[in-house]
Amino acid sequence: GADATIARGSLVALVGESGGGKSTLAGTIAGRKDAYRGKVRIGGIELRDATAASLMRAVTLVPTNGYLFAGTLRENLLLAKPDATDAELLHALDRTRVAAFVQANGGLDMVINEGGTNLSGGQRQRVWIAMALAQNTKILFLDEPTTYLDIRYQLDILRLVKKLNREYGITIVMVLHEINQAVHFSDEVIGLKDGKVLVQGDPNEVITTESISELYDVQLNVAEIDGQKFVLTV
Repeated sequence: GADATIARGSLVALVGESGGGKSTLAGTIAGRKDAYRGKVRIGGIELRDATAASLMRAVTLVPTNGYLFAGTLRENLLLAKPDATDAELLHALDRTRVAAFVQANGGLDMVINEGGTNLSGGQRQRVWIAMALAQNTKILFLDEPTTYLDIRYQLDILRLVKKLNREYGITIVMVLHEINQAVHFSDEVIGLKDGKVLVQGDPNEVITTESISELYDVQLNVAEIDGQKFVLTV
């Protein structure tokens, strides 16, 4: 497939049908998969030449439904950055807009059930993103961050992601299934099919009836409302 370039400070959505390579690409760039063809460069450095420590500082992958362990919230957060101070952890929680909930439930000593079952799906995602922020990550990958969340919390997470990108300049790449969310919340989309890049660019330019047909093998109309593209999925 064609090369794909992600600009520093951008907010990018990976889209395409299931099995098209979105999560594989995210995992590869984040250094979680080392069996791949071609080259991956981050800041001009070939991924295979990067040390694990430098990669962990630069790139963080937040999984679809991150698992939290039984213990305190502090113990979970310290898995990401063992030398973090309480102040650093609280700052990360504040940036992910979950600090007020945490403080009302015991602060960093809040007890977390195995699997984080005493948190909502949206709260678990925010804690995982806070773990990434505690590492002072420069590039954040979110693998289907809205899966398993109802629409209110999907929008909450996507608005948070956009805020982190705009206010802190974190480069964010997210795998999204919902094409209209990808169009609305990203600066750029990369459309993948069978492991190849078919589409890359401003979503309001590259998302068309033709590109949707090519990516998903389905005929859907694409409308424009107030300068914003919408894929009519029904």
